[in-house]
Amino acid sequence: MPERTAIIASRSGMHARPAAIFAEAAGESPVEVTIAMAGAPADDALDGASILSLMTLGAAKGDVVVLRAEGDGADAALDSLVTLLETDLDAV
Repeated sequence: MPERTAIIASRSGMHARPAAIFAEAAGESPVEVTIAMAGAPADDALDGASILSLMTLGAAKGDVVVLRAEGDGADAALDSLVTLLETDLDAV
């Protein structure tokens, strides 16, 4: 299963605005994307398309998260989502 790590760049972490932007992008991807804090068991991964899951993740600016997806288009989807997370979405 492809996975990528990303460092949260948004000043407010994964709160309302960044979570909404990320969830929308994850929901539009051709694969199901999960997200977890780095070091957390894969079983603890949350739905990347769920704003509520993203906000309960508790990821702050500078935290490292792991994105996972499987299926056709997983690599491209993950690359795009990493770029999104490593952008300050509060400034967009």
